[in-house]
Amino acid sequence: MNLSRIKRWILLGHRWLGIGTCLLFFLWFLSGVVMMYVGHPKLTWQERLEHLPPLEASQSLLSPADAFQRAGIQGTVTDLRLANARAGLPVYIAQIRPDTRSAPDAPRPEPRLVALDARTGALLPPTDPATALASAQIYLEQGGLSPTSSSTTRPATSPRQPSPATAQDTPGKPLYQGITVEDAHTHSKAMDLHRPLHKVLLPDAEQTLLYISGTTGEVVRDAPRLERGFNYLGAWLHWLYLFRDTAIDWTDLIIWLSVIGTVATLSGFLSGIIRWRFSRPYRSGSRSPFAPGALRWHHILGLVFALTTFTWIFSGLMSMNPWDIFEADESIIDARRISNPDIQPSRAIATPQALLASTTTPVRELQWHTLLDKARVKAIRTHEVPPGSADQPVLLSARTGKPYNLEPERLRSALFTLQAGYPPRIDILQQDDFYYYSRTEHTMTGGRKPHPLPIWRVRYDDPNKTWLHIDPATGQVLSELDSYQRTERWLFALLHSWDWLPLLQNRPLWDIFMLVLATGGLALSATGIWIAGHRLHIKARRWRLLRRKTR
Repeated sequence: MNLSRIKRWILLGHRWLGIGTCLLFFLWFLSGVVMMYVGHPKLTWQERLEHLPPLEASQSLLSPADAFQRAGIQGTVTDLRLANARAGLPVYIAQIRPDTRSAPDAPRPEPRLVALDARTGALLPPTDPATALASAQIYLEQGGLSPTSSSTTRPATSPRQPSPATAQDTPGKPLYQGITVEDAHTHSKAMDLHRPLHKVLLPDAEQTLLYISGTTGEVVRDAPRLERGFNYLGAWLHWLYLFRDTAIDWTDLIIWLSVIGTVATLSGFLSGIIRWRFSRPYRSGSRSPFAPGALRWHHILGLVFALTTFTWIFSGLMSMNPWDIFEADESIIDARRISNPDIQPSRAIATPQALLASTTTPVRELQWHTLLDKARVKAIRTHEVPPGSADQPVLLSARTGKPYNLEPERLRSALFTLQAGYPPRIDILQQDDFYYYSRTEHTMTGGRKPHPLPIWRVRYDDPNKTWLHIDPATGQVLSELDSYQRTERWLFALLHSWDWLPLLQNRPLWDIFMLVLATGGLALSATGIWIAGHRLHIKARRWRLLRRKTR
């Protein structure tokens, strides 16, 4: 195949790939700009804690050991926590993973979510509308969105189905909106164990829509009206969620559209280079062969913004982990031996009263986990605090309820014995860096969990080149990164969101940089749409003329 034929195929390929993808590109750029400032609705960890009533040491509550024994629950208990989360009442919430399989080669059963009454140990039934409304009312009051009403009635342990009047609109009260399994604002795997979801509209200025777990009765998502509206123009459009729950495989759709878009961008850049006169201009005096208008603008914009357009489309493809290219073999470094969300309830014999008596400031939630093979409890406040502050999360013994101080040397020793033959290198991070950083709450990765500093970065020279990020104050493994995940950090987070600290830490420099590139992408896509429309109009007219001649 000679060079001229290759050039022709590149030009034709870009022409028709561009016609097929220009509108999609425009929508991706437009929705991406929206997502820079308004993300997908979520309940951040801090919002959730701020709307929980503080736990009270005066309450007579069962220990996890007693509560789970009374409930007769079998299986591995993970992510166990206690909060006034169900209509303001204290409940133990945990995931239960069955220990047995139907057959030796059968897949492990999916975990289930349970809620236990911390006062009686009773396994609570699925959430009903009355409980959902009561949880919404508590959320409203704790957030300071309306005056606390002394007449607010909390439901009993097993509330009855409300009469129709209960769910009707009452001025100044939350309005029940029904049940949904999944909608435009709840496309998240984190919601799966909570489905179906109850929807309750708050009477606040932002007209916030709450989603209440159908399993635990807790608020799991809040979506103000403005956020809901921009979600359709942002995340819902960007991720093509309209194709979710259809006959189309959504994951494959995003992957192959991104592949086609990447090829279209590359062919466009090559076409632009082929058409551009570097040595001498055309007779018109321009180095572009096109007359003034959309075609010339598309040519010039393509040369200027082709690289950033390519990086955005390609990094979007990388976000889907296509064909599991970022999946590594199971690591020989078992970080769960350091910190593990699994807990044996029989080892958690300290009552909440004893645990709360060891704290000095209001606690919104108690979280149980296994630390260095011992059951521990974290007492969680409502906000992040500076290092050394007396208001940091308190670590407690799950057996005695007394404060527990994690000695750095003991943690260091455990890290060195984690895998024989692979001594780690431990660095102390005092500030964010390329692999450990935070984003603003509305972004895809922001607001999910606390971001403590300083932390330890523990590097192993195992086959996966495993890194652990550990909070030395609590021993919690904050993240685990292998070489594939660090590569994904470059190919997705950096190229897609430009998560580069010199930009992120110097706003509005990041905003200016992103908006200039996005505007170029929008202009490139818009001229492509005009060209595509013009080309299709010509083709359609020729087809109509040809059809008339053949009659």
